[in-house]
Amino acid sequence: MVQNIRDMDELKAFLKAAGNKLVVIEFSAKWCGPCKKIYPVFHAMSVQYRSVMFANVDVDNARELAQTYHIKAVPTFQMFKQTKKVTLFSRIKRAICCYRSGSLSEPYLADDGNE
Repeated sequence: MVQNIRDMDELKAFLKAAGNKLVVIEFSAKWCGPCKKIYPVFHAMSVQYRSVMFANVDVDNARELAQTYHIKAVPTFQMFKQTKKVTLFSRIKRAICCYRSGSLSEPYLADDGNE
């Protein structure tokens, strides 16, 4: 399930509630074509990977968050672990690309030991 985050307080509470779980946040906008196309994949991953928490931030409704996290384009994905931002974009990008290309029947996140 993808949680909608509207402001900094909600984001802080969401990250705190995640504990040691990986958190994936999609920064998007309702008018954004690529955001609309990636959403079904993002949602499918949220259903498949229950040990990962997924959230969405609409940059038009949460301008403070977009500015704080330096969002310059949408969609942008950022990952957090123990409330700290981590760099996992290449892993999620690889999973989404493989899923979208049809080379996999289901999305996956390879466990290569990196955080």
